[in-house]
Amino acid sequence: MKKFLPTLYGDRYIWTILLLLALFSFVPVYSASTNLVYTIGTGKSTFSYLLKHFTFLSIGFGVMWFIHTRDYRYFRAVSIFGMPIIIILLLVTLLKGQTINGANASRWLNLGFVQFQPSALAAIILIMYVAQYLVSLKDKVVEFWPSVLELWVPVMIVVGLILPANFSTAGLIFFMAALLVFVGPYPKKYLGVILLAGILMLGLFVLAAKAFPGAMPNRVDTWISRIDRFAGPDDGTKDLYQVDNAKIAIASGGLLGVGPGKSIQKNFLPQSSSDFIYAIIVEELGLVAGLTILGLYLWLFYRFLIASHKAPTMFGKLLVIGLGFYIIFQALINMGVAVSFLPTTGQTLPLISSGGTSSIMLCFAFGIILSVTKKEQEVKAQEEERKERDKAIQKELERLDIERQELEKRELI
Repeated sequence: MKKFLPTLYGDRYIWTILLLLALFSFVPVYSASTNLVYTIGTGKSTFSYLLKHFTFLSIGFGVMWFIHTRDYRYFRAVSIFGMPIIIILLLVTLLKGQTINGANASRWLNLGFVQFQPSALAAIILIMYVAQYLVSLKDKVVEFWPSVLELWVPVMIVVGLILPANFSTAGLIFFMAALLVFVGPYPKKYLGVILLAGILMLGLFVLAAKAFPGAMPNRVDTWISRIDRFAGPDDGTKDLYQVDNAKIAIASGGLLGVGPGKSIQKNFLPQSSSDFIYAIIVEELGLVAGLTILGLYLWLFYRFLIASHKAPTMFGKLLVIGLGFYIIFQALINMGVAVSFLPTTGQTLPLISSGGTSSIMLCFAFGIILSVTKKEQEVKAQEEERKERDKAIQKELERLDIERQELEKRELI
């Protein structure tokens, strides 16, 4: 361990928070897995789910460590070459994607040895692409139509390919792209036009999906029903199964919870180990644990703000803002759904919810952020080294000046 810790570069607070979240995740994931084993009857053991979670987190942290040792500036090129690849993957997924337990529409792509969710990688690639485009605008006059072709067409293609199967992820990605553009050197009047165009395109898509329901795979009816259930009164006729059970779980937890592994509602929540794992945490470990988890994410958000402020380049600042805020918003949305503050979306709780490729992609994003903080530390260390070198040169000059003065005195004598 002593040999390994010096190899962890970057913001040590971010490393600490990520390790705490990962270590904490094993308790709720192991507990919630009993629902899959005994209620749903997957034929696997609870230990196998725990081992799977451990394996993917281990791979994820390995990816995070490797990525954070790279120079983050290379990801400008990665984003440019990665955009056409991710668009092809998203298109294949939309046409041939698989349904997992009937709950996730066509979000998954089977690569043979692993089932992969391209939208998780698409979010990272797109955020990097937007960041590098904004950096390229330095000292340039931005014209509307060239910017539409270079920036917004790729954004709309990626968001449009994700939208039919995963509205919440598509909306979050588009929001993050708009946020980066708002922060970056892009005319705000153009951004307003793009936002209006995006809303119009979403409306047209919904109308087309309702008018021709069999023309394309989509979940428009699911979106509308979820929003209707969230906004409408609870008259006893709505399908509030998941939301009601999440409320019961949170209400049952009280201040300190019913105890690890003793959740009752995990047997009734279909997504108890992923989408609604926060409700299970509060039920088993109480409000104290729920607020602690929220506090860790807010602390992480605070460290992201500091990292973006100290980043040595504009590209680094935009990377931290885009990737960091995307992760934090995902966490807040998951917790907001669990406490009925938001309609059901399907967003997981970063590093805590059970997951495979999604956990690895999150660690990939964290690795990029840590790479930015590592570079900031390197720049600071170089600045300190330069100051020390200047001090040494100054001392040497003072010594030579003293010797010169002594020689002059001797000559006068």
